[in-house]
Amino acid sequence: MKELTVKEVEQLIKDKQVSLIDVREVDEVEAGKIPGIKNIPLSEFTERIAEIEKDKEHILICRSGNRSGKACAYLTQLGYNVINMSGGMLEWEGEVE
Repeated sequence: MKELTVKEVEQLIKDKQVSLIDVREVDEVEAGKIPGIKNIPLSEFTERIAEIEKDKEHILICRSGNRSGKACAYLTQLGYNVINMSGGMLEWEGEVE
């Protein structure tokens, strides 16, 4: 599974438009999220998978990197191009809304 550090993701966001998907639950996201991120909670993943474009690269994010890692493994098996942000929002120091 591909992984990027929090700092690498922050730099990618500054350099270009990237697809970010937050797999945390809605109440967690309401406490603070990366601006412009799409929220698809892990608990709703199978029902909402059609919202994830298969021909794009996506960076998956959660609180610590564990749940997003599981989502990455699942999506990789289905042929998606995904990257896990290791460290998750616990290590995020960039902008939050």
